[in-house]
Amino acid sequence: MADSQVSLTSATQTERLIARLTLFFGAVAGVVAALLRQPLWAGGLMVGAILAWFNFRWLRQGMDAMVAASQGQPGVTRPRVPIGAYFRVLFRYALIAVTVYVIFELLKFPLASMVMGLCALGPAVIAASVYEIARPAAVRK
Repeated sequence: MADSQVSLTSATQTERLIARLTLFFGAVAGVVAALLRQPLWAGGLMVGAILAWFNFRWLRQGMDAMVAASQGQPGVTRPRVPIGAYFRVLFRYALIAVTVYVIFELLKFPLASMVMGLCALGPAVIAASVYEIARPAAVRK
């Protein structure tokens, strides 16, 4: 297997790990809030973590589509990128903001709990990075 394929596979595995850890950290925070008898906070934390997962997924899909489109058109000075890729990259924050507002209005989850749930992506990235540093792809073979 070529070095570029190893790094691509490793990057894909790391992206999947980040996605799983985002949901894991959000679920843990939600369970802790539920155990503290804060059901609205528990729901908000979990909703925020799910939105963080969508945010990460949309960013990854949008960037992958842009890279694939630009690499698939060699020699073209301005490669054509699907409009959906731009949408995912540029408007994901607007979609998340609208979703948070609707959930805040309809389900009455505290806004701070959803924002904290959105922050679940941070610890997930840190944990995945530490894992990659401590156990690089070459060692995991």
